[in-house]
Amino acid sequence: MYLLLKYIHLIAVASSISLFTTRAIWMLMESELHQRQWIRKLSQSIDTILLLSAISLTFVIKQYPLQNDWLTVKVTALLVYILFGTIALNRGKNRLARRCALLIAFLSVAYIIWVARNHYPWPWLL
Repeated sequence: MYLLLKYIHLIAVASSISLFTTRAIWMLMESELHQRQWIRKLSQSIDTILLLSAISLTFVIKQYPLQNDWLTVKVTALLVYILFGTIALNRGKNRLARRCALLIAFLSVAYIIWVARNHYPWPWLL
């Protein structure tokens, strides 16, 4: 069960990041493609699978946010990613705000991946 959930999660991670990156490129090119309804629905569907697989994995590995520091910061970074990803793709008032939000969103993704691989929340202390 663990391996199945892990692979579903990893596929959802790759799909989510790929689609976010594609939408970000479209946004930077000032294309309306990133706002198309079916693209947004696809993104929401992938992210739902990602979240459900993540929650399932926490129960399988018996590690939970607020009990394990690496998982707590990973969830916190996920919230940062969601917030700034939304600003970058939808809610940013101007081009500069969207670009800054996009940078923070991508840095959050990099941090989430690092923490997930290492199960250690403080890469700058190594």
